[in-house]
Amino acid sequence: MKKIVELVLIFILLISCKEQSKKMEVFNRNLLSDSSLVYKYYKPKFSDIKISRVNYKEKLYGFWLGQCIANWTGLVTEMDKIGDIGAVKTGNFYTRNDWGKPDQPSIWGEGLPSNLSPVIDFVFAKEDSIWGADDDTDIEFMYQHLLYANKTSILTGEQIRDGWLKYIKKEEENYLWVANQKALDLMVKGFVPPDTSDPKFTSDSIYDNYYEMIDAQLTTEIFGFFAPSRPDIALKMAKLPINATARENAAWASEFYVTMYSLASSVDENSKMKEKINWMANEARKRLPNHSYTAKMFDFVKEKYDANIPWEETRDGLYKRYQLEQGDGYNLTSKKMYCNGCFASGINFGSSIISLLYGEGDFKETIKIGVLTGWDSDNPTATWGGLLGFMIGKEGIEKAFNRKFSDKFNIHRTRRNFPNNGLFTFNEMAEKGIYIIDRVVQEEMKGGVDLNKGDWYIPINKIEY
Repeated sequence: MKKIVELVLIFILLISCKEQSKKMEVFNRNLLSDSSLVYKYYKPKFSDIKISRVNYKEKLYGFWLGQCIANWTGLVTEMDKIGDIGAVKTGNFYTRNDWGKPDQPSIWGEGLPSNLSPVIDFVFAKEDSIWGADDDTDIEFMYQHLLYANKTSILTGEQIRDGWLKYIKKEEENYLWVANQKALDLMVKGFVPPDTSDPKFTSDSIYDNYYEMIDAQLTTEIFGFFAPSRPDIALKMAKLPINATARENAAWASEFYVTMYSLASSVDENSKMKEKINWMANEARKRLPNHSYTAKMFDFVKEKYDANIPWEETRDGLYKRYQLEQGDGYNLTSKKMYCNGCFASGINFGSSIISLLYGEGDFKETIKIGVLTGWDSDNPTATWGGLLGFMIGKEGIEKAFNRKFSDKFNIHRTRRNFPNNGLFTFNEMAEKGIYIIDRVVQEEMKGGVDLNKGDWYIPINKIEY
């Protein structure tokens, strides 16, 4: 009898613990709420898309971590190989066989390999150290901060200008180049986006096409994550930040990336990563005007990929068609720019599509190809490292490398005037992203946030490109 009573008591205790665990889970979800936002009652519709805020936070953590890994790895080969047009000669492009072999000097490396790694390999911050910001992560961090601080989903030109002037140093070393630097120079003079990308104001004795450079592609992708499964809203949010530095083809390429990031929440989770990537890329391609060289570059790479042409051969073909032959209206070679426009939007967009398609959704393989493809190699790698890091999350990245990573980030390596002396954790950064999305879901999507269940309810919208 005593034994039975003990078993009953144990059973009751287990049930009580289970109930308490459920209550704590709901309590913890309730903690993930923004004190500056009024959460309104929302009755979900049958057609709404339901997304877990808790899972999304882990994915945003994966975005920041994946982007940092890919960014710093890509910096090893940044501007090592840009072709042999004009005064700058860099020799043959890298191939798959060069992974793990000695890094060769970049065009500004003064004959020395990268100081990040003597060989071409992944670069990590030690688990007990801190990831440093770079131009592929810092302005996205800044835009996230500005959205939250201004309690808005759509930044105005004045808010963008004020943010740039507050958080970016005006003098060197300020980690700005080309279009970003030109935009800042104009903001200092009182110009406000989108005038900061207008050729009327950006043309000078050096360039007349700052608006065709790569800058917006590496500063605005994050807006796609702020509007999960709704690229129409993401593009609305990203429009002015993109136009701060980009027009036409460079802007369309940036919109492609924003669309990809937003669609990452709409993939069929039962599909393989390769299938997910191809679906997202094909959907984002619909955003590109068919007459643009950006669209034609995508189609060129996609055709080669579908024909099972090796990625190195596709890269060589991209170089020949667009930089040597100036095909499809890509005429930057005729402008005789420094390094033949190695930091231009076009050639780097084509390069990024190579690593995206041939990487087939594998985090490590995609980054390896991006690192070896050439040109401004840290930018495509950071873009896809961020996207794939989001899709597989923090745990997926750790599993891919079979190791743990530092969770700390120093925005003050490149920027200034942020709280906490510029030191943040990826967890804090992801949480702020959740709060921004809460506002976007309510104000822009007219959906709802269920704090008890920890879900967003997002009304669907059929987009006509």
